[in-house]
Amino acid sequence: MNRTLMDSGPMIALFDSSDQYHLSAKDFVEADTSELLTSIASVTETMYMLDFNKNAQMDFLEWIIRGAVQIIDIGVDDLDRIKVLLKKYQDLPMDFADACLVYIGEKFSISEVATIDRDFSVYRLHGRTPFRMKLK
Repeated sequence: MNRTLMDSGPMIALFDSSDQYHLSAKDFVEADTSELLTSIASVTETMYMLDFNKNAQMDFLEWIIRGAVQIIDIGVDDLDRIKVLLKKYQDLPMDFADACLVYIGEKFSISEVATIDRDFSVYRLHGRTPFRMKLK
C-alpha cells in the first residue's frame, strides 16, 4: 500500500469549515487511498489550531481513533537526525512538526506528503529526494 505523510495544514482545514483549504482537504481525504502517517507534533499543532472549537477538536481526535491516520512515534533516538534537519533548514525556518515528518519520510522512504506548506517543495529526503505534494 502507498503511504502519504499528513501535515497539520490539511488536518486543520479538514476540521475547520471556514478554512480556505477545507474543500481541498475534504476532497483529498475522500479520494486518496494511501495509508496516512503523521507525528504527534502535527497532531499537537492541529489541536492547538482547532482550539477555537472543542467539537472540532473532539471530531479530529475521533477521526484519528477510527484509524484515518497513523501516528508514528518519535523517540529520543530520533532527535539527533531531527536536530540536523532543523539546522539544515533553519533559514526557512523549519518547525519541529515539519522536521518530524521529513524524518518519518526518510525512515520509511515516503516522499508523498499531503500539505499546503510550500516549504515541502524545498525539503529533501536524505538531502536528495524531493517531496511530491499531493495537496496544494
